[in-house]
Amino acid sequence: MAEKIKVLIVDDSALIRQMLKEIFSTIDEVEVVGTAADPYIARDKIKRLNPDVLTLDVEMPRMNGLQFLGNLMRLRPMPVVMVSTLTEAGAPETLEALELGAVDFIAKPKAQDQAEFQQFAASLKEKILMAAKARVRAYSGEKKAAPQPVSKIPYHKWVCIGSSTGGTEAIREVLSGVPVNCPPIVITQHIPGVFSSSFAMRLNRALPMEVVEAEEGMEVRPGRVIIARGDYHLRFRKEGTRVVCQLDDGERVNRHKPSVEVMFDSLQQLVPANKLVSVMLTGMGRDGAEAMKRLKDGGAASFAQDEASSVVWGMPKAAYDLGAVDELISLPNMAASILKAAQQNG
Repeated sequence: MAEKIKVLIVDDSALIRQMLKEIFSTIDEVEVVGTAADPYIARDKIKRLNPDVLTLDVEMPRMNGLQFLGNLMRLRPMPVVMVSTLTEAGAPETLEALELGAVDFIAKPKAQDQAEFQQFAASLKEKILMAAKARVRAYSGEKKAAPQPVSKIPYHKWVCIGSSTGGTEAIREVLSGVPVNCPPIVITQHIPGVFSSSFAMRLNRALPMEVVEAEEGMEVRPGRVIIARGDYHLRFRKEGTRVVCQLDDGERVNRHKPSVEVMFDSLQQLVPANKLVSVMLTGMGRDGAEAMKRLKDGGAASFAQDEASSVVWGMPKAAYDLGAVDELISLPNMAASILKAAQQNG
């Protein structure tokens, strides 16, 4: 029998600690080895109990959860899932947690609603099992993007990128290698609606090109990176000679909204596939893999992040296994590969 995943729960609320313990008690693969009401207690229990995965709240007494996470990921990197109140105001803290090395995050259930609680429990189980297999790296301090020289070679192709778990930081790294006069870039990252605006603004401040959250009627054009709005599919339509964004509040596809599959398929209907570079970055599941195969079959250049550099090699593997990928690329080399492909005419 496989060894159980040892989980340490860190939260200042006794109610939340008890709730998480009860959920984990129903998961055969998980054993709660301890709980901690603050980071100082957690630090001692990590040394003593050697957990495989940590659940961590942001707001805690004696030491902020982010400060603790930063110390932890420098000194003893391990998979961490943030369990906190997800609000627009709290989005920067959660995005910072991902930057510091947290694998994923989940919102505490807001109401005493049985259906919401069941959904939370199922999602928590999925994230903990995934986190136990995730690749985590030591946090080495804030990454400053070196400005990329303006490209003198024109771009002939658009770039479309899909990602999920681990994707916020993977996207940042890829875009850090892209010049201000970049080709049109559209991105679907699985992210809640309260986060996508903050995520786009964070990238826009850090990078030379324009990075924006998708809006209805927004033009896809060179020098602009468009991030799908959370809780809406990103589709496209023609307005004269321009291609513009169309926000779709329809049903989830592959359990996601926004869905990578929806974005890839919508773009292919308006832009010849041989004028596209499709990219699959780190993420759990297989959203977008089949649409990526359709793009490749139509003539798109297709790249996926390799296993060694992915936090979770789910979506890239699904695309690769389908034959939807021309080449597996490590994250540090992804930007150069994308730009070279985008410069090829035809």
